[in-house]
Formats: sequence, C-alpha cells, structure tokens
Amino acid sequence: MKKNVIRRHYRFRGEVQGVGFRWYASNAAQAAGTTGWVRNEYDGSVTLELQGSEPQIEAALELLKKNRWAEIRTAQATDIEPDEEERTFRVIL
Repeated sequence: MKKNVIRRHYRFRGEVQGVGFRWYASNAAQAAGTTGWVRNEYDGSVTLELQGSEPQIEAALELLKKNRWAEIRTAQATDIEPDEEERTFRVIL
C-alpha cells in the first residue's frame, strides 16, 4: 500500500437520509479517486469511510458539501487503519 494512503471514518447527522446523500457521496468519492463505503444508520445518521491521500479525501468532502438536498448539521471524523484489499467505493444498502 502506498505510504500516503489514509482512511477516515465519518458520521454525519442532519437531513442526510432520504435525500440521495449516499449516491451523492459515492459520486463524490469516485470523482476524487477515493475508495470506501457509505451506509444509512438506524438512528438517521450516515456513516462514510473514505480511503486515499489527504488531498483526495478533502476533495471528496468538498464535493459532498455541495449537495444541495442534504443538510449536514454535525460531522465526526476519526482516522482508522487503511484497508489494503479495498479497490472500489460502494454504497451499502
């Protein structure tokens, strides 16, 4: 695995379910060249993991913020260990 690859776990709260947030996140992640996954949680939040370089992750987040249908009220981020086997981004249904 490349040395500059990081993985970040996010939890978003607000108007993030029922507004296409996961699909928008998938497009943003792929456009930025990151891998990972996104899923809705039972409490109404959305969990997202992004893996790539710091600039790639920041680019994906900037694109995600442009989603005009969602309203992110809070976001928590934690760095976690990269997944050396991961090669794509997926939406978990």
